[in-house]
Amino acid sequence: MRHHGLTRVGWCILLAVEEEGLKNPSEIAHYIGIDRTATSRALRQLENDGLIGREMGREDRRTTEVSLTDEGRARLRAAMPLCVENMAHFNAKLSAAESLELKRLLTLLTAGEDD
Repeated sequence: MRHHGLTRVGWCILLAVEEEGLKNPSEIAHYIGIDRTATSRALRQLENDGLIGREMGREDRRTTEVSLTDEGRARLRAAMPLCVENMAHFNAKLSAAESLELKRLLTLLTAGEDD
């Protein structure tokens, strides 16, 4: 990811906003599994790098809404093949049964996190 000017957290934030449609910093922090302070720091860096924009909430002006810039979308697209390659590398180490078991266990671990 560094080759694309991204950290792991930055990559996760770009994915959360673009792929999951998350806009609120608290939702993004929860989705990634990091605290709000780390999220704020990462959002500030991504904004300084021109990858995201932050605006006052449309419905609730006390909130902040995060969106990707054109450059943020371009970086995400450029880094996606590396992510796909990385996932394929690790998936190839598991049998079909092991892959299903891993998915089952991860589902158990994340169950109820949206509560």
